Amino acid sequence: MEPPRGYHSLREDVGLVDRSTRGLIEMRGGDRAAFLQGLLTNDIERIAAHEGCYALYLTPQGRMIADLDVLNVGDWLLLDVDGGLAKKLVDRFDALVFAEDVRVADLHDTWTSYGLYGPGAARLLSEVSGAPISELALYQSRAITRGDATALVARSDAIGIAGYHVLGTRGAVAAIRAAVSEAGAAAVDQAAVEAVRVESGRPLFGADMDTEAIPLEAGVEDRAISFDKGCYVGQEVIVRILHRGQGRVARRLVGLTLSASTEADSAGAPRPGTTLWDGENAVGRVTSAVSSPMLGVPIALGYVARQLAEPGTEVELGDAGARRGAVVTALPFVGSSQG
Repeated sequence: MEPPRGYHSLREDVGLVDRSTRGLIEMRGGDRAAFLQGLLTNDIERIAAHEGCYALYLTPQGRMIADLDVLNVGDWLLLDVDGGLAKKLVDRFDALVFAEDVRVADLHDTWTSYGLYGPGAARLLSEVSGAPISELALYQSRAITRGDATALVARSDAIGIAGYHVLGTRGAVAAIRAAVSEAGAAAVDQAAVEAVRVESGRPLFGADMDTEAIPLEAGVEDRAISFDKGCYVGQEVIVRILHRGQGRVARRLVGLTLSASTEADSAGAPRPGTTLWDGENAVGRVTSAVSSPMLGVPIALGYVARQLAEPGTEVELGDAGARRGAVVTALPFVGSSQG
């Protein structure tokens, strides 16, 4: 199968990924960290300057409202969120501010970002900026300069492989983007990003995680939740499942490897929403799927009933008239050592 444009750049060199649809929120004021500490799942107050974390914002019932990167850039916090949720979050945070010294602003009109992913990303950014980019740990950030343009670079593994986000004012980001393009960063189709993300088993909010999901079902608790911090919205549900229920949830997000050995199975990746079956029982649904360039077969992420989540379990997907076989597969499909 022919891989989408830029796939090999992501896996073997460096690919430039558009992120202009992401939402960026500025949070200032002396109480900014304490304010988010009571709302988000991770330990915001422990984030030092130029560090960050991945976190979730939950309902009191433990279901997801949003996921976000929180970057401490010194005297303010930068929140990197799904673009469709940015205004909603700004309005909600504003409504929750009472006497606290917290000021929230949507940066949509002035800031933007793009991503550089792949084993050559740090080298290329260092060449363009003169800064030691490879020294950054996950979610750490630093300012970089190219001519008169200054922007923020933060290390990220948002699609499951090593990468960096360049964030800043639109003019500065455009100037640095032009420089990295000239230095050899190849523009990447969204299909290539999706292929790498699914191969890496990395769930995406809005596709594999939504307002009906809780973190333990999606398997993101190790990255997103601090189990040592104080209270946050939705904590009671999470703690109850972990301690009283021994972590048991009704469904889990799993990997699915589809057979490509028969003519009936040659249709490629299934559509999100396709039903998963155990015999005549509907047991889940596909949330993301690609034809994997690395593995040479269609693969998918999807939710199945808890008792079917063990790797090696065989299920079917499709409708009553045409079903395909699939095997529950441990995530990631492709490890970082392979990409």
